[in-house]
Amino acid sequence: MDGRTRTDRRRALEAVLRDVRAECGPGLRVLSGEAERRAYETDALTAHRVLPGLVLLPADRSQVAPIVRACVKHGVPYVARGAGTGLSGGALPTESGVVIALAKLNRILDVDPDRRVAIVEPGATNLSISAAAGEFGLYYAPDPSSQVVCTIGGNVAENSGGAHCLKYGFTSHHVLAVETVLPDGSTVVLGSDDIEAPCYDAPGYDLRGVFVGAEGTCGVSTRIAVRLLRKPEAVRTLVADFPDVPSACETVSAVIAAGIVPAAIEMMDNLAIRACEDAVHAGYDREAAACLIIELDGPAQECAELFEQVSALCSEHACTRLRIARDAAERAAIWAGRKAAFAAMGRLSPEFLLQDGVVPRTRLAEALAGIADLSAAAGLRVANVFHAGDGNLHPLVLYREAEGEGPAAETLAADIAELCVALGGSLSGEHGIGVDKACSMPKMFSPADLAAMDRLRAAFDPSGLCNPGKVFPTPALCGEARGGAYQPHPLEQTGKIQRW
Repeated sequence: MDGRTRTDRRRALEAVLRDVRAECGPGLRVLSGEAERRAYETDALTAHRVLPGLVLLPADRSQVAPIVRACVKHGVPYVARGAGTGLSGGALPTESGVVIALAKLNRILDVDPDRRVAIVEPGATNLSISAAAGEFGLYYAPDPSSQVVCTIGGNVAENSGGAHCLKYGFTSHHVLAVETVLPDGSTVVLGSDDIEAPCYDAPGYDLRGVFVGAEGTCGVSTRIAVRLLRKPEAVRTLVADFPDVPSACETVSAVIAAGIVPAAIEMMDNLAIRACEDAVHAGYDREAAACLIIELDGPAQECAELFEQVSALCSEHACTRLRIARDAAERAAIWAGRKAAFAAMGRLSPEFLLQDGVVPRTRLAEALAGIADLSAAAGLRVANVFHAGDGNLHPLVLYREAEGEGPAAETLAADIAELCVALGGSLSGEHGIGVDKACSMPKMFSPADLAAMDRLRAAFDPSGLCNPGKVFPTPALCGEARGGAYQPHPLEQTGKIQRW
């Protein structure tokens, strides 16, 4: 906190509310009751909860800048929030701070089929963009599992990916420009001079690239220009079952080594397969130790030829069953099972923590073996379902809070993230650092690296009021428990892994 008394902070919030009501008028919705504010105390990562002091829902994007100016004027921290589907605590409120909830700013403002660009508000859902573009034979490529409800503003904040990021990349590859309210209350367009006519390759410093993935620490987006793609001529999907995890991992490497870049290669272990099949009945083999969902798309002839090669590679690596989607309905069922994975975990455990580390493809089997060792040592189950094609792991740590397993689960989740770093990977692929992995940042970055990143953040937000307490480790958040740079991982000390 900033040292002010509780009374001082309450008065600051009252001053913010007076200012924004005077400037924004009756269209601004204000949530000040405790029960109303409780709905905004956390995101999908339920291990962290903070009750905000005030929640403001602008009805128009013109109301965002006055809210930011009032917060800065009175020294009140603020955080922008979309649908609350984040998985790293990136939109966690600050006590006695303001939540700027952008759910009402949900319009698709324009779809230009000739330039293949859509202009959208930050509260628009990911899937709604493809729905609007669909009538022109276009779609928006990034597809997080929560795309039915997650918003494009949150996708921009976390640089979200999805199942098809192997071929098509992440949000950063599809955002052309962002209109944002900076922490001084001014409105600028990053990435282009004109948000309505965005440039595909603007000259100068890539400030758009800084903003995308900054986890809401550099400003609040109000309009976003995204790139649209032409729907592929053909799509082919298969599910390959394997008798063990290493065989599935070796298949992934073999496909990429053959020069084939599928639209998606997803992997599930047996625990995840059983949960998804019980929830969705997608036709998965509940006895398989692991399965791969592989999808190719593109020109029909090329897609058919590559599909035959992929099928052969699966068979060469001990595949026990190859299921090929016969039509669009069967393909949809296969993906429905995969995209229901996180929700399906409720069938296995009342609580779970989701990690998001990345490892080199060649070390997938090693990473999963390491996770199994950590899981056994902690006495907690871990289900694995992830983007195998680019090594982006999504291990789900299952635990029971009622049995006091919460602290052990948090430690295990942190150990898994740091294992990924030790194997030459990253703490996060698409979910962000937020508060969940901030204390692990020194495992990946030196003090000089972190200082440079913090100076960049401060160039946008010198007051430190824009989504404070995220990404960077602080004594208040981390203490000394996980401090220090490049410390050995527990499995390195046993000789079970070698640092990259």
